[in-house]
Amino acid sequence: MRTRLLPLLIVLMAGVLLALGFPLAASTAASEQQRVVVDRLDDAARFAALAQFVEESSFGPDERRFTLSGELASYHDVYGIRAGIFFRDNQAMAAAPEDWVVPYEGEGRRAFNEALLGRRSHDPPQVWPWQGHARLTIASPVVRDGDVVAVVVTDSPTGQLRSRILRDWLLIFAGEAAAMLLAVGAAFRLTGWVLRPVRVLDAVTHDIATGRMKSRVAAAGGPPELRRLARSFNEMADNVEDVLEQQRAFVADASHQLRNPLAALLLRIELLALELPEGNEEIASVRTEGKRLAQVLDDLLGLALAEHTTADLRLTDIGALTAERVGSWRAVADDKDVAIVADTTAVTAWTDPVALSSALDAVIDNALKFTPAGEDVSVRVFLSPGGRTVAVEVADHGPGLTDEELERVGDRFWRSNRHQNIKGSGLGLSIARVLLAAGGGTLAFARNEPHGLKVTVSVPRDDPRSASGGGLRIAAAGEGARGGRSDEGQGRADRTQGFTER
Repeated sequence: MRTRLLPLLIVLMAGVLLALGFPLAASTAASEQQRVVVDRLDDAARFAALAQFVEESSFGPDERRFTLSGELASYHDVYGIRAGIFFRDNQAMAAAPEDWVVPYEGEGRRAFNEALLGRRSHDPPQVWPWQGHARLTIASPVVRDGDVVAVVVTDSPTGQLRSRILRDWLLIFAGEAAAMLLAVGAAFRLTGWVLRPVRVLDAVTHDIATGRMKSRVAAAGGPPELRRLARSFNEMADNVEDVLEQQRAFVADASHQLRNPLAALLLRIELLALELPEGNEEIASVRTEGKRLAQVLDDLLGLALAEHTTADLRLTDIGALTAERVGSWRAVADDKDVAIVADTTAVTAWTDPVALSSALDAVIDNALKFTPAGEDVSVRVFLSPGGRTVAVEVADHGPGLTDEELERVGDRFWRSNRHQNIKGSGLGLSIARVLLAAGGGTLAFARNEPHGLKVTVSVPRDDPRSASGGGLRIAAAGEGARGGRSDEGQGRADRTQGFTER
């Protein structure tokens, strides 16, 4: 979210700075030029005062005209500014350089004509730094006895003016660049402050979605609205956890309470079978259904225990563990005339060894059930493309599943309509998924071309407990007090053997 919010803030701040910078730059340029124009007007007024005492008809040697010419020449030599006093008929009273005349068009002519009307010329057009040949022309009338008898015209180069404007613009640009850097830093901190609770909330939501129901958000930091959202989220998570705990307790208690009456019922069925002829089909059917019901109750109890048990994460050699489970299933595979081809590369990852063993047992058993005689089941251990997880891929050559069935495989009690005649309760892969999710693992299903099912068990290479960001609190019930954990997990692993989904 920061990658979308931060550029938006930067664009807005850049727009504000540019909206302030352009008028400031234009105002600075106008101020610099106005200062030059005022200086030229003062100079023109001084020359006009000297020109008032020069007789218009005096073309012979005149001391005052020589003085005026000397002033103009000195002015031109020192400042490089062309200056001259011209009569109404464009004849020069005095000029420096001497051959300079009033322009017949352009800004100089406009200023000269305005001065003839008794007004000083308007401010010349703004000069910009990129106008290398621009000049400033200023004209001021010479008034004697209320009449305009001549006009003082100055024509100035703009090199220094353009340099000062450019320097001021560079200062403005440097100031805006510094302000932009400060604004970006402030925006980065602001977005971090606003989005940090959102990231924490996202991480905790992912934890809860993957089965770590003890995860909670620490309602600290960020805007008040997000703190209230964190508190509301924690209350919701507490309520959901309570409901799930009640559901798990009900399933476990119901399964446990039903096992004794069911065992007694099966015993009476066996006693009744002794009184009937051997091979009675009704008794055989009742005995089969009773055993299936006992298996479903065992599966339900195993699922309740799997959902309640906290993962005992350890750094485990996945290749060695997978090879061990494959070896335990070879006898079953040999009885079915199915070959197990294993590629168990040694690689480590963080997982609960008992939970992973149970999940692998359920997946391998499921593959063997649906693989016909003479085919093979491949088991492969490998690193994921990004190197973040270790995957165990179990691929069979059975009938496989359709696209719709692939979306439902792993759901509780779901079995394909095409495979109802095969022994199973529809809970095996569900239990495997719950066991893996408690330790940050996943279970994925795909087609194995040309036919069959490919199941991928993935576990993280990094400890999921250390990946929890700031503000995330994971209260692991029973952490550090796991006496009997292995026995319970082993029992859970034993119960998963023979589970099926399809």
